[in-house]
Amino acid sequence: MIRVLIADDHLVVREGLHAILEVASDVELVGEAADGAEAVRLVGELAPDVVLMDLRMPHLDGIEATRQIKAEYPSVEVVILTTYDDDVNIVRGLRVGARGYLLKDAGREALFGAIRAAARGESLLPSEVVDKVVAHLTDPKAAKSETLSQREQQVLTLVAQGAPNKQIAHRLHITERTVKAHVTSIFNKLGVNSRAEAVAVGMRSGLLSVEA
Repeated sequence: MIRVLIADDHLVVREGLHAILEVASDVELVGEAADGAEAVRLVGELAPDVVLMDLRMPHLDGIEATRQIKAEYPSVEVVILTTYDDDVNIVRGLRVGARGYLLKDAGREALFGAIRAAARGESLLPSEVVDKVVAHLTDPKAAKSETLSQREQQVLTLVAQGAPNKQIAHRLHITERTVKAHVTSIFNKLGVNSRAEAVAVGMRSGLLSVEA
């Protein structure tokens, strides 16, 4: 079972998510928080696998709540709940450790897919928000100033497919430590801090195809 915590200051959103999650046989809703501070506290008490995190909440916003959660409980994955006009804050969320993001108007299957992917440790980058996010990342033209090696290109392609380090290592016949070194090098060359950002810059700069 994937243990999920909802953090959103709007009761109607929490109730809607609650109703949707109840029908999934592999998802268990363990708690609901009405603000970021409560979300941080409940993560410590309830040990969820995934937090669905709203960005704009009273007392402590979703960005700071995510930062604190990832600092104290790094194994807990955070999926940002957002709308199209939150692209600046989406990037901020990725930089503090969020695994990815989910549009609030997403359908049931998209919600389940996001939760399951995050629980597997996969990065989430819906194609419909890539352009919005990339506009606030490092200039993609600058990303090409230092070309990725062939192996780094292979690793980035697999990252774009949502593959975790263990799977990448298996598919490329290298060790997980080597994969981590390649990922670090990719981050440095692209000027990013997360896998999702790397994929976004890679797509916009032509290092990755959208189909990847």
